[in-house]
Amino acid sequence: MGHRIGYIRVSSGDQQPARQLDQVSVDRVFTEYASGKDLHRPQLEQLLTFVREGDTVLVHSMDRLARNLEDLRTLVSSLTQRGVRVEFLHEHLTFTGDDSPMAHLMLSVMGAFAEFERALLRERQREGIALAKQRGVYRGRKRALTAEQVQVLRQRAQAGEAKTVLAKAFGISRETVYQYLRHSESDAF
Repeated sequence: MGHRIGYIRVSSGDQQPARQLDQVSVDRVFTEYASGKDLHRPQLEQLLTFVREGDTVLVHSMDRLARNLEDLRTLVSSLTQRGVRVEFLHEHLTFTGDDSPMAHLMLSVMGAFAEFERALLRERQREGIALAKQRGVYRGRKRALTAEQVQVLRQRAQAGEAKTVLAKAFGISRETVYQYLRHSESDAF
């Protein structure tokens, strides 16, 4: 009898991850605060390293595991080939590796719908931004740091302070640190 391993993914810190596996009995949970746009996610990678033959991976829904059909198929196939059972609670689907053609069809159809839904969302977002720009009300994302903070950030970076330390000190990601260091103050990014 293997372990019951939960995987939770939310795209941002203000979303509530606890509801995804609420009242589901698990031995361990891997909680991800990241986009599902690709498979390069730290908690997912840890889960893939942790699970063993006989374990069950429980996920609220397919779109929490992967945002596109190719990645979804890759993950489910990789896990089931290792003898790991995968359960999607919302869709009431379970994959074991000995799945019927109907189970593979359901994975493909449900995964394709999740991918389609994501594409529609992105299209609506682009359309909304374009309309807001036409009306002159779209200002873009608010800058993470003030001009004074950017100046201090650059000074500390030039003094040799590690980018990870700077990111933590200013409450921004490492990538945002690099963006501020790449662009001059007159650039708007």
